[in-house]
Amino acid sequence: MLEQLDFSKLGNLVVILIQDWQTNELLMCGFANREAIVQSLTTGYSHFYSRSRKTLWKKGGTSGHTQEIKEVFIDCDGDAILFKVDQKVAACHTGYKSCFFRKLTDKGDLEIKGQKMFEPSDVY
Repeated sequence: MLEQLDFSKLGNLVVILIQDWQTNELLMCGFANREAIVQSLTTGYSHFYSRSRKTLWKKGGTSGHTQEIKEVFIDCDGDAILFKVDQKVAACHTGYKSCFFRKLTDKGDLEIKGQKMFEPSDVY
């Protein structure tokens, strides 16, 4: 599978989209290098590469809010991957199920959608 990926466009990284495997809700977006992809496919749980910390990390490594990979899709250009996952608790570190919990209104405001699943100060 790695040979199908194009790591050259984003500085040795590819985009990973995370989607709930049952509801198809988009949960989050992250980046992965080769090592993160290998770890994800080997363990069956989402791993990412942190661009700010320059390190590999497992989703849920601290919080326990893991993402068990159920299906993997590669986009037509090979620079993005979709993991369909079984999300434990929530994907967003702010406490919401999805990182996409703010909707842009017609007036240009951000409207909060959804409920908080946990309080971040209780987890991190």
